[in-house]
Amino acid sequence: MNKAEAEQRILKLRELINDYRYHYHVLDESIMSEAAADSLKHELSMLEKQYPELITPDSPTQRVAGKPLDKFEKVTHKDRMISLADVFSPDEVREWVASNEKLVGKIAQYFTDIKMDGLACALHYEDGLLQRAVTRGDGMVGEDVTMNVRTIENVPLKIDEPGHVEVRGEIVIFKKDFELLNQKQVKSGEKPFANPRNLAAGSIRQLDPSIAAARKLRFMAYDLVQPNLPKHSDAYAKLRELGFRTSGEDRVFDYIDNVLQEITRLEGYRQGLPFNTDGMVIKINDRAVYQKLGIVGKTPRGAVAFKFPAEEATTKVRDIVISIGRTGAATPVAILDPVQIAGSTVRHASLHNADEIARLDVRIGDTVIIYKAGDIIPQIKEVLLSLRPENSSPFDYLIALKTQYPDLDFERPEGEVVYRVKGENSDLILKRAIEYYASKPALGIEGLGEKNVAALVDSGLVKSLPDLYRLKSNRVAQLERFGALSAQNLVQSIQDSKHPTLTKFITALGIRHVGAQTAATLASNFSTIDQLADATEEQLLKLPDIGQTVAEAILAYFADEDNLEMLAELKSLGVEPEFIDQSSLPLVGKSYIITGTLDSMGREVAEDKLRALGATVTGSVTKTTTALIAGAKPGRGKTDKAAKLGIPIIDESELLQLIGE
Repeated sequence: MNKAEAEQRILKLRELINDYRYHYHVLDESIMSEAAADSLKHELSMLEKQYPELITPDSPTQRVAGKPLDKFEKVTHKDRMISLADVFSPDEVREWVASNEKLVGKIAQYFTDIKMDGLACALHYEDGLLQRAVTRGDGMVGEDVTMNVRTIENVPLKIDEPGHVEVRGEIVIFKKDFELLNQKQVKSGEKPFANPRNLAAGSIRQLDPSIAAARKLRFMAYDLVQPNLPKHSDAYAKLRELGFRTSGEDRVFDYIDNVLQEITRLEGYRQGLPFNTDGMVIKINDRAVYQKLGIVGKTPRGAVAFKFPAEEATTKVRDIVISIGRTGAATPVAILDPVQIAGSTVRHASLHNADEIARLDVRIGDTVIIYKAGDIIPQIKEVLLSLRPENSSPFDYLIALKTQYPDLDFERPEGEVVYRVKGENSDLILKRAIEYYASKPALGIEGLGEKNVAALVDSGLVKSLPDLYRLKSNRVAQLERFGALSAQNLVQSIQDSKHPTLTKFITALGIRHVGAQTAATLASNFSTIDQLADATEEQLLKLPDIGQTVAEAILAYFADEDNLEMLAELKSLGVEPEFIDQSSLPLVGKSYIITGTLDSMGREVAEDKLRALGATVTGSVTKTTTALIAGAKPGRGKTDKAAKLGIPIIDESELLQLIGE
């Protein structure tokens, strides 16, 4: 290929790659696979390497990180990058409107947009080419971070607009990307990042551009300073025309009542946004009026920021419990005094591992600052040492493991930051979980015995509990233990288990210390799994037969991210436990115990039938026992104790009458 041909090919490649970048990073659309785009970039790079004189500053290959800088150059903004005054209530918004209307008369239109939580930055273009990127700094003077910003994929290196253009926006990290980064941090034994905003700001202020390039930063435009168009809404339309990504949440309203309704909408919708936000920006849409109102101190009169409820709060650590996940990993969770953050009640916070507890030096009884970044499980930011109780002592992780799980041994594999159940692997734990889930006390799924469960897990068809509901009979039939009919029967049995009673479903989850009777107690006091997941320690301890140990096990189970994800997955697959109102059942308030063997049915079946009628079935005789049901060869100790306490002893025939058989 000669130079002329190479030049034409380079131009076409750049156009296609930039089109891919715009669709993927601005419109969230994909016009080709990432692998195909990488192949085009590689071809372009090879051609430019062959003809370096054809390289231009706007080429997609020029996004690569350059050499680390010694320091950032200070840059004075031509137009000050102002901050906005905060308002916190509808009344304050109306006061802002009234004070402005005294100065300029009736306001015709309001422009609103979500307030993104990131690092403010100004991009400067000359005759279409990106020349400089400058941080806000103190509003008057910022820092030149062009090398770092050039690595951000959704920042256009070239725009179709002559002369000088200044675009302002927020550099952010989306919530999903932040979660992935933190998962990598924790997995490698490093401290997790505090929040997306700090990470975005810290990444841009690194002297080595390769650090910014390695993190999935995005530029979200919110203002077009030059050219100065008549309205803020015009500026947004122009930004999108030039290929910049905006929040997509900008609106224009004629009346302030509609603006207040928009605040309510966004506040309720904020968790569904891909980025973090702490409020909504309200501006007078007419830029001439906006500029006429001027600036007071460091803030313009023509705009305010309505702040949503804070996503940080202080609370006390009531306890630290450890949850054993489906891979055998021991995950510590802080049980907190309930506190409101961003409209939701937070009762627990992830502590990740023993090293994180030691780093924070968090102790039971401490007052802590917790934060919630978007949909991420709440976490502890810091301990307020000045409020620490005098008699507090450091949390001993190993002693806690032994106390909470006295029958298990743990080890910390070399190179890992988490403790795991010793001698157990994830497949074995999964097999035991599925076996129990399918057992008679739980969902009673026919055909899911030990050997069949092992076949499903060992083949890779089932890698989690929810995978049971994804099984196809034709795939199962290919396994050694199955034929077409047995595979079909198994899959049908699994599908038939999608609507168990809530009692059976709670039992099936295998929550530590929660057997069939405790599950029945929970199901009679919480009508859904979601209600149980939100239960407080106080609510649990008020229930009969639930003490501190059982309450902590329940709290730990529903504080584990793996368990919550599994429950959400089961729900998405159509698993919907049914609540049965037990208040009108004939045996509500009565307590029974069965001893000996029954001819008509197994003891577990009999216990299930009693519970289905509202009864409590216990394992020991007490003063509150309604009757002892004695089958063949009853336990002498139980019958003697019942006789001593004057508790009626009934036989199997009376049991059958009791349960209506």
